Amino acid sequence: MEKKINTGKVFLIAGSEPLGSAGVQADIKAITRCEGWAAAALTCIVDEDVNRIKGIHHLPVELIVSQAESFLSTVGADCIKTGILPTEEIIRAVAGVLRRYSRQPILIDPVIVNFAGEQLVSDAAIAAYKNELFPLATLITPNVREAEFLLGHRITDPEGDLRKLAQWGCSVLVKSVEEGKYLVDYLYDAVSGTLTPHPKKKLLLDDRNGTGDTLASAIATHLAKGDDLATAVERAEAYMSYFLAGPRYYISTGL
Repeated sequence: MEKKINTGKVFLIAGSEPLGSAGVQADIKAITRCEGWAAAALTCIVDEDVNRIKGIHHLPVELIVSQAESFLSTVGADCIKTGILPTEEIIRAVAGVLRRYSRQPILIDPVIVNFAGEQLVSDAAIAAYKNELFPLATLITPNVREAEFLLGHRITDPEGDLRKLAQWGCSVLVKSVEEGKYLVDYLYDAVSGTLTPHPKKKLLLDDRNGTGDTLASAIATHLAKGDDLATAVERAEAYMSYFLAGPRYYISTGL
């Protein structure tokens, strides 16, 4: 009998997005392409078209917790990744689940600020991220606007600024810091104390929605497959270069 390969199980706690370019839909695509197994507990249903978000409908906290425990208590995960957690109550409940199932790496992809710098969740929810979730994380992956929001200032000293973001005991990947002709993803490994830049040429993309979700899910997959943090990020970055440069599922310039 042919021996089956351990694909690495990634459990997602995130929202559903109908366009397929972000949220759980994007996560599942990235995990599958990186040869992992994706499962998920939904936190909310986003109703949007290519022009606007029409509504975000939260699922009951008890249902979110039950979905997560149904999988984690019977199947188990090799990495857990969070996406959109829209309220303080949901964040605290998810943190409780993660404390009960903390054997594997935990990747927190905070959804707190959009790329225009607009705050997406309440101040109480952001405090819950800091006090409840970040201390449980192996890695947090804020985009540059979220990182600057958490710091309270623009990123001018990547090594010093990422060290500050690691104050909760987690490693940090800040996505898309502008450096001339390049966008740089900076990884600060809290265990080794090293900063690693991952530069990439700027691309003119009409449909960049969900690229942060895709990168974070690729990292989670490689962590689930047993890679160390530096290797997981390097392989995920290579996947993103392939993903962004190659043909994509193009929907509309509105994305």
